[in-house]
Amino acid sequence: MLTRWSRLLLWLSLWGPLPRRAETGSEGQTAGELYQRWERYRRECLEALEAAAPPIGLACNGSFDMYACWDYAAPNATARTSCPWYLPWHQQVATGFVLRQCGSDGQWGPWRDHSQCENPEKNEVVQDQRLILERLQLVYTVGYSLSLATLLLALLLLSVFRRLRCTRNYIHINLFTSFMLRAAAILTRDRLLPRPGLIPGDQAPWSQALAACRTAQVVTQYCVGANYTWLLVEGVYLHSVLVLVGGSEGDHFRCYLLLGWGAPALFVIPWVTVRYLYENTQCWERNDIKAIWWIIRTPILATILINFLIFLRILGILLSKLRTRQMRCPDYRLRLARSTLTLVPLLGIHEVVFAPVTEEQARGTLRFAKLAFEIFLSSFQGFLVSVLYCFINKEVQSEIRRGWHRCLLNRSLDVERHRQPQRTSWTLPNELGPGEIPSGHAASLGTLPEPGDEASRVSESYC
Repeated sequence: MLTRWSRLLLWLSLWGPLPRRAETGSEGQTAGELYQRWERYRRECLEALEAAAPPIGLACNGSFDMYACWDYAAPNATARTSCPWYLPWHQQVATGFVLRQCGSDGQWGPWRDHSQCENPEKNEVVQDQRLILERLQLVYTVGYSLSLATLLLALLLLSVFRRLRCTRNYIHINLFTSFMLRAAAILTRDRLLPRPGLIPGDQAPWSQALAACRTAQVVTQYCVGANYTWLLVEGVYLHSVLVLVGGSEGDHFRCYLLLGWGAPALFVIPWVTVRYLYENTQCWERNDIKAIWWIIRTPILATILINFLIFLRILGILLSKLRTRQMRCPDYRLRLARSTLTLVPLLGIHEVVFAPVTEEQARGTLRFAKLAFEIFLSSFQGFLVSVLYCFINKEVQSEIRRGWHRCLLNRSLDVERHRQPQRTSWTLPNELGPGEIPSGHAASLGTLPEPGDEASRVSESYC
């Protein structure tokens, strides 16, 4: 009996905090009295089930599941029973119910909702935490939506203008695409995840919804992994043009494509296999077996560490270059700080802040601080990258102005031809093509610098 009594105390502690005194329950009940009430409840439940006549046909058997007493239930139905009266806080939850699902095969399913019978003191804490999580979800929904819109516009700009087509911008295009896929996958997964408190039997059909939810979870993990690998590609490319010399950029870009889009599959596929075999629960959104979660977490942490080392190396190179050019850049410290802030979102350096803190270590305030920091910066990271490396980029702005002036010029020429068609043919000895500009207007439009050494261009952009 002592063993069962100890188990009862341990089990009750899961539903709500026990009183501060180890031997006294709420409302003046001692632990022994609490066990006696539980034993009496169990005995009365079994006696009632023995006296009741079982229904004809398929049904879930009446039973006592160590928490509540369940009568016979019809298949494909949600059974409910009143909160057990032996709970120390029963007076506060007397009107509540415990819910349980009876499957189509006449067997009780693993799902059970006892939220209405939990300790009200514990519920207040849970409600506060849920409110914080809902606000964080709103923040990253706004962040990913904004990032998705700006990244799409930036992707169009880099793809339309031919003068912007180079290895550096090709890598930016793939990085923007990975950010977009990550944002779209996360927003889609949130719509497919079951809402809190939703009964599986109420979802029609539950199995199809579960399959779609797990598929969205797998796609999300791949897109997040691809986003991290393309951040790594950005760091490797910057390191190669600033430090390394030689090699064909075309060959390197094929390697970058293989690394960016192929590497995530090397750890997502094993994660899916192991998850299906050993933790095939719900929508795969919970990571109760931490060893399985580290299959994905380890490569991501490795990319963060490598990018951080590359970041330190690039800062050292930029600092040495700026110091040697103090006559041209007297404010080199300010420019170094600007370069540092510019590289942070491109390489994902903000991830280093809480990277050493595992989920097991993050508790209480530290957990919410970690979530708020990572969620805010990760959701708005795509927006920052699109602004820094597209919208305020001088080459992109120059191409936009060039295209705008060209459209205005072609429009004015078309209007002039319609007004004076014969005079135009005599006054323009050299017929213009649809994309050409008269020499008199070339100076006003400005020209982009001819492509030169990539390393010098990248280093010059920081000073």
